[in-house]
Formats: sequence, C-alpha cells, structure tokens
Amino acid sequence: MAGGSTQRGRSVTSKVLAILSAFEHSRGSMSLTEIAGQADLPLSTAHRLVGELIDEGMLARGPHGKIQLGLKLWSIAQNTGRQLRDTARPFVQDMYSLTGHTSQLAIRDGASCLYIDRVYGPRRVPRASRVGGKLPLHATAVGKVILAFSEPWVAEAYLRRDMEAFTTRTKTNPQLLATELETIRQNGYATTFDEVRVGASSIAVPVYHTGRLGCAIGIVVSSDVAGELPRHLPVLYGTSKRIEEATAHIPLETLLGAFIRDSPDEI
Repeated sequence: MAGGSTQRGRSVTSKVLAILSAFEHSRGSMSLTEIAGQADLPLSTAHRLVGELIDEGMLARGPHGKIQLGLKLWSIAQNTGRQLRDTARPFVQDMYSLTGHTSQLAIRDGASCLYIDRVYGPRRVPRASRVGGKLPLHATAVGKVILAFSEPWVAEAYLRRDMEAFTTRTKTNPQLLATELETIRQNGYATTFDEVRVGASSIAVPVYHTGRLGCAIGIVVSSDVAGELPRHLPVLYGTSKRIEEATAHIPLETLLGAFIRDSPDEI
C-alpha cells in the first residue's frame, strides 16, 4: 500500500485533498481521529500530513488541541471568483439597500451553487449557507436560475442525479423539476418557498455575459412575507443589467476562473 493508505496506490496529493475536504461540511474544529476517519487514512498518515499542513499554515490547532482550517488557506480561498465578487459587490450592496433583504450572488460549481457574495439583512431568516458555502442547485432560487439558463446539457445531466430533500417542499422529482425549469425560462426568474430551510424563501434572476449565463443574483426573505417577492423583480433585473455591463470587458473564463464546467460528467 502506498504510504500506508487504506486504498492501494493512493497518491500523497489525494490524501492531502481528502484531509482538507474533511472540513468542507464542518464549521468547527476536528480531532485528528475524526480527520483520519473522514479522509479514510490511517491515524499515523493523518498525523504526519496534518502536521505538515499546520507547518504551512493551511491548518491550525484550535482550542483543546483540535484542528481547524488555517488563515493561509482562507486567504487563498478569497481569490475564488474574486474578479466577479469585487466588480459586482457595489451592485449587490445596492440591491440590499433597495430591497432591505439579504442579497446574494452565486455561480455554478459542479452540481452546486457557490455563494460568491452576500449582504445580510437585519431580519431573522433561517440561514442555509454563507459566503464560500455551497447548496444543491435544485433547492435554491439562484440554483434553479443557473439550471434553467445554462446550456441545456447542464439541466439534462442534473436531472439524472439523485436529489436531496431538505424539507417537505423540496422538489426532487425530475419531471416536476423539469417542468418548473421550463416555467422559469418563460418567466425569467425563479422562486423557492421553504425548500432549504422552513421559514426562508427566495427569488433570483440570471446575469448574462456576452450572451451566456454568467451568474445568478437573488434575495432571501422570511417566508411570512414571501408573497411580496415579485415586487422586487425590477430591482433584481436592474441589478442584473448593471453587473452585466460592468463585467462585459472581462472574459467569462477569467471572470469565473476554474468554475466553468465543459462536460456533463462533471455535474
């Protein structure tokens, strides 16, 4: 076995990536034993690699000796979608000022929507994600917009996947979702009602870039005022147009970086 791994032929790179990926769904620190289990590594291998990552600042020792993500890794991650975030941020902030609701911008990362920027509103709304966080495309308004207005193969590939139900209102039936995506294309926007968290609803519209989908923007509101969502469409469409104009001079591949996906196999 290579390097004592439980999987024959596993490279050092794959082991390091497995260790870092163990923190993807954990907001807190983890013990070395937990990391080894998540990464499917022998404890001795995890101990050695985690130590090297700590030395490089990618990981850090937190309270009680547990391991957490390091500031160096956080600093590097801030470059993700940076051109888009930096260019669009004034418009996302303006969208918040005009609506008074949490405003966000997201792009597609494989089968998920990745939140590049978000301005939080003062009202208490159940929170499902954060800047840098990801959610499945089928359960969010920004994700449904991305599915509806991307190249056709994106939705076709996604509808063949198993879809997780977060609440009783999450649409996981491929035929029902396909019908909804067609409605979204006709209407030009998407909405969700209690589909990721009970008590949170959202509305989103696409942002184009030289005729192609670039990203999606939207707002999140408490479900008790979800009926007011459509009245914010003029602000959303106006913001979309302003971001499109502001980013037109930047090539889409540069704007989104590594998040362009060219193959259905990557969904």
